[in-house]
Parts: sequence; C-alpha cells; structure tokens
Amino acid sequence: MAATRTLFDQELAELKSGVVRMGSMVEQAIAESMRALVDRNNALAKEVIARDQEVNELHRLLRERAFMIMATQQPVARDLRLIVSFQHMVLELERMGDHAVGIARAALRLNDLPQLKPYVDLPKMAEITESQVHEILGAVIEADQDRARAIAERDDEVDALYHRIWNELVGFMIQDPANVQRAAILLFLAKDLERIADRVTNIAEDVVFLHTGRIVELS
Repeated sequence: MAATRTLFDQELAELKSGVVRMGSMVEQAIAESMRALVDRNNALAKEVIARDQEVNELHRLLRERAFMIMATQQPVARDLRLIVSFQHMVLELERMGDHAVGIARAALRLNDLPQLKPYVDLPKMAEITESQVHEILGAVIEADQDRARAIAERDDEVDALYHRIWNELVGFMIQDPANVQRAAILLFLAKDLERIADRVTNIAEDVVFLHTGRIVELS
C-alpha cells in the first residue's frame, strides 16, 4: 500500500511539474509577443506563433496523463480535487498561449504599417499579466490560496488599463477614418491581454478550490 501511494504521489508531482512548465512557456510567449510589437520584430512574432505547437502538445499530454491517473488510481477527496484543478489549469494556460499568438499575429500586421501611437499602456498591461502568470505559478507550486487571492485582485489594474486604451483608440478612430484599421488591431491586442488576466483569475480560483474544496469567484 505504501509503495502504491508513493507511486501515486510521484505521478501527481510530475503532473504539477508539467503544469508549471507549461505556465513558464506561456509566460515567455506573452513577453516575446509584446516585445515583437514594441521592437517591430517580425521574426520574433513568427517564433511565438510557431512555438505554440509545443504548448498545445504539452496541453494534450498533461490532459492524457491526468485522465490516466484518474482511471488507474481512482483518487478521492483532495487528490481528486488536485487532478481536476490541474486539468482546468492546463486548459486555461493553453488558451493564454492562444492569446499570446493573437498578440504576435497582431504585431505582424502592425509592424508593416506606420505606428499609430507610442506604445505606453500596452507594454504596462503586458508587464502586469506576465507578472500575474509568474506569480500564479508560484501559488500553484505552494498551494497558497492567500497568494492566489492577492494575484486575482490585480485584475482590476489590467481592466483599468484596458478601458483607458479602449477610450484612447476609439478617439483615434473618430478623429480620422484612416486610423480605424490600426486602432482596431490594437483593440483586439489589448483584449487578448485582458483575457489573459481573466484566465489568471480562473487559475487563482482553482488554487482556492484545491485548498478549501469550495468553488469561489474572485473576479
């Protein structure tokens, strides 16, 4: 029985390690997609898009591993909560990776056009979301619900920046129809960042669920 439990604990540890590795890949993708925009670096944007396949493949492998553990070990109570939470986390991380790809694709479109405005608030948004992803991975590692709650609270900062960017870009559209295309692309880009922050909050809720067994809304 002890040997079986040891093997089970090892499988759970490997699953957690995979979640953290996937999160680190997504964090890098967010940083590099924004750098591709700011530096007008099309090669970097294309790298982000190409590497998304690695994120997708890891997502598939981790989900398969989680299902295999549930099928063979039949976990209950906290162990079951752990596996279910990890499954949801990797889904959220995969979608964050998709948002990073969206930013990279927007960069490819914008980099070949005259710059509409200096990029100030967008890099700030990206910096906060990168930090949120990094911090939530720490909360996952430590199963720290207090840290997770604090990270989720930063979503308000991202929302405030998003609304400021939205108002500014709509102003550019009204000012001159020639601005509409570039402003619209930037709006979609800002929305990708805002959605990443929302998904961090979802993972924070998973951490709380893992710790307490209660489903909470932190948004």
